[in-house]
Amino acid sequence: MFALCGPSLLDHSAGSLFRLLLLAPLLEELIMRAGLQEWLMRRGSHAALVLGVPALAFSLLHVMSGAQAMALVFFPGLAFGLVYRRWRDWRLCALLHALCNGIALSFCSFNIY
Repeated sequence: MFALCGPSLLDHSAGSLFRLLLLAPLLEELIMRAGLQEWLMRRGSHAALVLGVPALAFSLLHVMSGAQAMALVFFPGLAFGLVYRRWRDWRLCALLHALCNGIALSFCSFNIY
């Protein structure tokens, strides 16, 4: 359970909440979707690369949280990629990312070990 509810999800300070609910979703999705995924799409890359490479890079951004956390964020990374591919709006991905972080925060806040 600790891999899911690591230190960043257990810290409910204002700074941590700002980082998890606003800063990280905006910056990570700007880089992954409007940057890397958009570049791959414009190059005409295969769909597996367009979705897989940004999802893998997104997972690697979470390397400090451990291998299990990296694996867990890979699938939302794919989902955000599908959303970006359909609507081409990284801000929608950032909103979904913030929502996922909020759900994780809620789960970790109320979970009894």
